[in-house]
Amino acid sequence: MLVFCMVMCFLLFMVAGILFAPMILGIPFVELLNDVSGDVSEQNLNLLRYIQIIQGIGFFIVPAFFAAWLFSNSVTGFLHLKQTTQTKWFGATLLLMLAAIPCINLMTALNEMIVFPESLAGWEQRLRNLEDAAQKVTRLFLNVDNIGGMFFNIIMIAIIPAIGEELIFRGLLQKIFTRWTGNVHLAILITGFLFSAMHLQFYGFFPRWLLGVMFGYLLIWSGTLWLPIFAHLMNNTIAVFFSFLIHKGMMNEKIETFGANWQDIPVTAVATVICGWLLWKMYQIRKL
Repeated sequence: MLVFCMVMCFLLFMVAGILFAPMILGIPFVELLNDVSGDVSEQNLNLLRYIQIIQGIGFFIVPAFFAAWLFSNSVTGFLHLKQTTQTKWFGATLLLMLAAIPCINLMTALNEMIVFPESLAGWEQRLRNLEDAAQKVTRLFLNVDNIGGMFFNIIMIAIIPAIGEELIFRGLLQKIFTRWTGNVHLAILITGFLFSAMHLQFYGFFPRWLLGVMFGYLLIWSGTLWLPIFAHLMNNTIAVFFSFLIHKGMMNEKIETFGANWQDIPVTAVATVICGWLLWKMYQIRKL
């Protein structure tokens, strides 16, 4: 039922979005269709941004609330949005996401080193082509020249995905798999796997899976979905902010791989200890 809600809401939003696009974007309908079917470029970038926002709202946010309405008598309670937690949880989560940056970069570098056997060389090339295409679109989105563009990216790349994806994956799917398996830890692993697979980027699969697992435990330990939403938001916002500073020449692009180089290993080791300690303290507080 959840998948059905997601597909139907997505189709409805996409159809409505395409119909209203000429009025919103000021693009003639024929030109709009040509831009949709054409290659990704700066010429159709506004259309891609528009589609990205519609997809985030129509495929994640709206169906999450609609499904929760079907499944329960309290939408916010079912999605763990009614529950609150102490401010210190959010402070600890912010420190956790900052400390996790070099760890994630190292895992991403290790993930990119995976080489498929000779018999699967074709699949490896397809995955790398998908990765390159996704990175091209991401770069086009992130390379903005003003503060307004950066804040728009925060809304499109950080806020909407953080809310929508956490509603679907941690708010609904994790609950569903917990009921099916009877094991919350297994449910967190499965949901994290699906969360990473959904992005269709193999060479960032394992660090994204780890992030999904961490978000799942933040929900279980805090009792509120607002904490994984906040963690997800911080993770994406930091990436948008760093990319903006790099594009403006205010930060060295090496920051994107900080922690993945041999000379960074001591820092990454310390960051890993900090992440482990913060997660352990959160676990202990939840057990009290």
